[in-house]
Amino acid sequence: MNLSTHVRIFSSLLLALALLAVALAMPAQAHDPRERVRITSPDNFQTTLKKLRQSLKSNKMGLVNTANAQAGAKFLGIDIPGNQVWGVYHPRFAVRMLKASVEAGIEAPIRIYITEAKDGKVTVSYIKPSHVFRPYGNAELNAMAKELDTIFAKITTAVR
Repeated sequence: MNLSTHVRIFSSLLLALALLAVALAMPAQAHDPRERVRITSPDNFQTTLKKLRQSLKSNKMGLVNTANAQAGAKFLGIDIPGNQVWGVYHPRFAVRMLKASVEAGIEAPIRIYITEAKDGKVTVSYIKPSHVFRPYGNAELNAMAKELDTIFAKITTAVR
């Protein structure tokens, strides 16, 4: 390779690194924290989880997935207070969502975050589905999201 080829390759690499740096410096899109619903549970972490599981069933919603930071930390030999993220949804909403907007599929399942403070206080929080789906500007999604707002309020009322 001659010198001009090396210069072009080097210039291309610098451009790629500069673009990567710009992309990494861009803030991640986050939901407005004011749209987050927070409920303090009077119960301990395990009882709160049990009540939420029962409430999911009574509200005909499914636990699609979970992320358990407490179990992950324990695997590393570290004890942390309870910390789980639940993905909650149901196929009846998935079908409607995808019919309205395949692009909106990335938003499902809707997350419920269950945290335990060091003092044992347990908080259940979620971002209103109406806020999650609002950016798509789709009337069908907005109608479905309002239904989900009601269901998620009912689910989390079980921990009060």
